[in-house]
This record gives sequence, C-alpha cells and structure tokens, in this order.
Amino acid sequence: MSDTSPTRSSQGGPPAGGGRDGAVAGPGPVDTAWLVASVALLIAGIVAYYWFDAQHMAVRVAMVLGGLALGVVAFWMSAYGKAVWTFATGSRVELRKMVWPTLPETRNITLIVFVFVLLLGIFFWVIDWVLAWGTRSLLGGGA
Repeated sequence: MSDTSPTRSSQGGPPAGGGRDGAVAGPGPVDTAWLVASVALLIAGIVAYYWFDAQHMAVRVAMVLGGLALGVVAFWMSAYGKAVWTFATGSRVELRKMVWPTLPETRNITLIVFVFVLLLGIFFWVIDWVLAWGTRSLLGGGA
C-alpha cells in the first residue's frame, strides 16, 4: 500500500524536502550565531550611547542607529530573517488580493461605530449613575 501523504514522494520514498534523512533542514548553528550577533550589535549600539556620554548627541545617536542597522543586516543574513522576508512578501501579495470597501461603505460603517460608541457611553453613564445613587442610598451618603 502506498502512502499518498503530501510529505512523501509519489514513489513512496523518503519525505520530500531534502536533507540526509529526508527532513527539511531548519535553522542551523550559523543562523543562531547570526541571530545572536544581531542582538549583540543592537545592544552594543545602546551601550555605546551611554558609554560615550561625553560625545556630542548626534554621535551617540549615530552609534545607536549604526548598531541597529548592523543588527538588522545580521538578522537578514540568518534563516530567520529570510523567513521574515518571505512572510512579508507573501503578505503583500495577499494584501493585493483583498477587496477594499467603497467610500460609501466606509462612511456608513464609521457612522454606525460612532452611534454605537455614543449609545454605549450613555448606557454606561446611566449604569454608573444608578450604581452611585444606590451606593449613596445604602451607605447614607446623602441625597
């Protein structure tokens, strides 16, 4: 009996995706090193901001921005960064497929939201007023 699951080849062989045992290779130690380096570079930029407090503010801000930029570059070099980029591009494609509401639909829904916010505001004000009146009556706090 052949296995027709999507993770196996059509000939019933090892799972598709590569690797010695047929498994899809995940992020390795090099990717973890890139991730650690990106965090370290960001932290180094922040530490440099406070370490060099005698420097001009523009230089200190440039150190933070430089650490951030180098950290982002190091992150994009890892498999994690490539996965984020793939997700972002896929999201952009899906966003283009979306059907956006027309201007009259947007106005109508906005008006409905404002009316409900106003009604709920009045409702909670009345509930608060009744509860405050009841509390004052029970505790003898006055009229």
